[in-house]
Amino acid sequence: MIDIQSIEADYKHSDAWGLASAIDLHGCKAETIRDAEKIKEFVVALCDRISMKRFGDTVVVDFGEDERVAGFSMTQLIETSLISAHFANATNTTYLDVFSCKFYDPVQTAEFAKAFFEASDYTINVTMRK
Repeated sequence: MIDIQSIEADYKHSDAWGLASAIDLHGCKAETIRDAEKIKEFVVALCDRISMKRFGDTVVVDFGEDERVAGFSMTQLIETSLISAHFANATNTTYLDVFSCKFYDPVQTAEFAKAFFEASDYTINVTMRK
């Protein structure tokens, strides 16, 4: 289990430039990850939840000739960096990446995404960018 207090302390103590989290959500609800409007709704709600200011519109594109990787990809610029994701149709997996030079709670981010996409579980990797 990730200890958010330790992450925040390390972030401040190390004078990190930014925080990156890679969140893999497994067993997502197929109808949601195949709906561009729901993905955009997620981005707005996530940015509000983690206090990130969106810069421009959310871009959601459906592509992939290889069925193994086909699905929507999303990018959202934020004033402090970027949120992106790929939604794999074949496995109903969401690969969400959040990078910001403003501190945010990666566990809260993962838990919110898990609930929104009705995922069965997730894995998370957090990295300080220095």
